[in-house]
Amino acid sequence: MTTMTENASGLREFKMPDVGEGLTEAEILKWYVQPGDTVTDGQVVCEVETAKAAVELPIPYDGVVRELHFPEGTTVDVGQVIIAVDVAGGSALTGQAPVAVEAPVAETPAAPTPQAPVAEEPKPEGRTPVLVGYGVAEASTKRRPRKGAEVPAQQPETFLAATALQGELNGHGHGSAPVGQRPLAKPPVRKLAKDLGVDLATITPSGPDGIITREDVHAAVAPAPAPEQPAVPAPPVPAQAQAPAPVVTYDTARETRIPIKGVRKATAAAMIGSAFTAPHVTEFVTVDVTRTMKLVEELKQDKEMQGLRVNPLLLIAKALLVAIKRNPDVNASWDEAAQEIVLKHYVNLGIAAATPRGLIVPNIKDAHTKTLPQLAGSLGELVATAREGKTSPAAMQGGTVTITNVGVFGVDTGTPILNPGESAILAIGAIKLQPWVHKGKVKPRQVTTLALSFDHRLVDGELGSKVLADVAAILEQPKRLITWA
Repeated sequence: MTTMTENASGLREFKMPDVGEGLTEAEILKWYVQPGDTVTDGQVVCEVETAKAAVELPIPYDGVVRELHFPEGTTVDVGQVIIAVDVAGGSALTGQAPVAVEAPVAETPAAPTPQAPVAEEPKPEGRTPVLVGYGVAEASTKRRPRKGAEVPAQQPETFLAATALQGELNGHGHGSAPVGQRPLAKPPVRKLAKDLGVDLATITPSGPDGIITREDVHAAVAPAPAPEQPAVPAPPVPAQAQAPAPVVTYDTARETRIPIKGVRKATAAAMIGSAFTAPHVTEFVTVDVTRTMKLVEELKQDKEMQGLRVNPLLLIAKALLVAIKRNPDVNASWDEAAQEIVLKHYVNLGIAAATPRGLIVPNIKDAHTKTLPQLAGSLGELVATAREGKTSPAAMQGGTVTITNVGVFGVDTGTPILNPGESAILAIGAIKLQPWVHKGKVKPRQVTTLALSFDHRLVDGELGSKVLADVAAILEQPKRLITWA
């Protein structure tokens, strides 16, 4: 999908890019330019928040800002125009051929002649607009025929179908689809209709530009009283049907309503998808970590660890990596489409982090290859980046196992939900001084509770128990980091 269009007057329209992470929308957090400002190629014009990260968008050409299509705080679908720039020289721009804005569906499917005289378009060359840190998905828009004489007689039908499909892919529609054409609806709505057994072609769309909404699908499967209402001649019936709308009122002094968007929306979708897809099993173990805590203090004085973040999480992460090395089958994922279990020969270790924008889970790539100082450096960088709200979408992709440290909140333990696509997650409880039998005597020892949740499709009870027992054994006797590694 192209991220920009240009008309004959030299006005270029920049669309919300597809970051290639399967995202369908983003919220505009901040505009760095205003109408009338001059912009240059590569200049950052706005900051947007995708599913879990704030990303800056650069403009891919020079010009003067003509219009900002959406204010700050607006959630915009991928493919929608967000800014218009007046470029000097019109079509004489470097590396970009004039491309028409998505054409609306013709009022009458006749006279294809307006499209016939299209000159050859120069091949694109030069800079391709990119999202900071990510490549833009390759263009999927087909170019128009080069010569009008070669346009087939059935062009109106082909043009209508292509235009409707293009509009659907870009989040735009152009009214109800003509007879025989695919109804306009976004993928989640199509899935909902399929799950409920509803034919989209039988639904009258209520969304903008003829797009079928989730409410339309639910209305199609609602109980049958609705069809009976047209038989009642009394005009007040439609008014009664709209009566429930005002019931949504609430006391603003006693309640606050927060729109579900951004990180919270993405987290909710991920947790629902994980909790109702992977059968979770959680096991617990309470362990004496006194020796581990002593080792943490010793490492803080080690010159090899100077300037690095040394804490219990570092040694627990290392313990989990050693446990995975001893039980490699736990590091896997379930491929439902291919009906295969995918064994991972690498460990991308996720660390759940609470940030001002909500919970995110960035991961340390190839954590299994890192020494203790390297792991400490990666953990420190990950936490600092997350707290600043600058974690990139790529940093949150491809995780294999995760650690969540609920102990920092004084919580003993929990039953963590798997990060989607991963096989296991380890929860760390608060480390507390407790009475413990040590060498035959009851003594105050530093104790914590660990909880391991795993996908029971992939991990049997025996395997999950071995992994958790190995982590506990290492924390009880940290010298096993040497003997077992």
